[in-house]
Amino acid sequence: MHSGRTVAAAAALMTATALLTGCSSSGSTGSGAPASGPVKLDFWGWAPGYDQSVALWNKSHPDIQITFDKTASGSKGGYTKMLTAVQAGNAPCLAQVGYETLPSFAAAGALEDVTSDTSSAKSQFADWTWNQVTIDGKTYGAPVDTAPMALMYRKDLFAKYGISKPPATWDEYAADAAKVHAADPSVYLGDFGNDAYNYAGLAWQAGAAWFGTANQQWQVSLNSASNQKVASYWQGLLDKKLLKTDPSYDPSLYSDMASGKILSDVNAVWDAPIIASSVKGSSGQWAVAPMPVWDAANPVYGNDGGSATAVLKGCAHAKEAAEFALWMSTDADSVANLIKVTGIYPAATAALSNPALSAPDPFYGGQKIYDVFNAETAHINTSWQWGPTMTQTSTDLADGLGQAGTGGSKLPAVLGTVQTKTVAQMKQQGLTVTG
Repeated sequence: MHSGRTVAAAAALMTATALLTGCSSSGSTGSGAPASGPVKLDFWGWAPGYDQSVALWNKSHPDIQITFDKTASGSKGGYTKMLTAVQAGNAPCLAQVGYETLPSFAAAGALEDVTSDTSSAKSQFADWTWNQVTIDGKTYGAPVDTAPMALMYRKDLFAKYGISKPPATWDEYAADAAKVHAADPSVYLGDFGNDAYNYAGLAWQAGAAWFGTANQQWQVSLNSASNQKVASYWQGLLDKKLLKTDPSYDPSLYSDMASGKILSDVNAVWDAPIIASSVKGSSGQWAVAPMPVWDAANPVYGNDGGSATAVLKGCAHAKEAAEFALWMSTDADSVANLIKVTGIYPAATAALSNPALSAPDPFYGGQKIYDVFNAETAHINTSWQWGPTMTQTSTDLADGLGQAGTGGSKLPAVLGTVQTKTVAQMKQQGLTVTG
């Protein structure tokens, strides 16, 4: 489905990446050890809890030892570092790569084809997650998780401001936002941040696709009518000053949550432990409810994220790397750790019966929060497709979201700008594109 890519495009992306960084990675090659000792592999990623799964592996696999090196998150420089290391020939064997960025890595020739080492495990994963790690029939790693979205909210403060139940629809969300802000102009129902992938989840929910392929051409539809509908909704709340505009995952956001100035967050499953560790003083007062929907009679939810454990180009021990990647996503102890610490919703189907998914969460008042995410998954459209230039697209969108938050621009116009820049970038890479 990605047949529009060319060797020239891959070379252009690699060159551009190198120019952006101007430096090579300081990581080791992950090229193994003498035949007499264990195979040694490096693994770069940023998610909390990954190091603990690696430790579990190392205890039970003395012949293959993994070193986990924590990098900046992909969007904060991690991906650029990985791509630069591939080009320099000193990349790790394993890397945490979001589904949204895998097409870009594939276009850059930065991934190792491990189809033969992974194909027997395909049936162990939800079909759509396997599709996320497979491009043009080649599989480049193992899916780890999906990221259904929900509403994390303060039960006590909702009650204080007369919200008897969490908003089930976006109309109710807007009404509750107005109600809270009218009662106290320093308090907000939620925050409008600058995370492009959180916004992607809102578009995903609304069926507002960004990319597609047909007739060996890419289509870009960031500025479509359905996308404008989503943008207009959030712009309406911003125009009325009904949302706080702290940057996503910024200390200011958690300070405002801790002080009761922000009452909720619409975010992915993995945000639940982040909130829990960031506002510990309000433990027990939080709860999780389904994400508000556009149509209560036909509920559809969004997805914000999901990662693969990818095998990078040049790995001298791709078979062992693939073995670890599959193990991390399917081993019961590893999965339990990733559920508790990382906040994953597993991509492996057997992992959905892991006891950790049904454990009460003290921070959320003893609620079995994964019940909410589990109920939503059947109502997530799994046909969403990421484009080949998500690093650029997400950066441009994040800039635009920040400007919209400060009043410097309007969301509908932001989408038009991002559409234009994305199409230009894809054409520059030699891709055939309409839109």
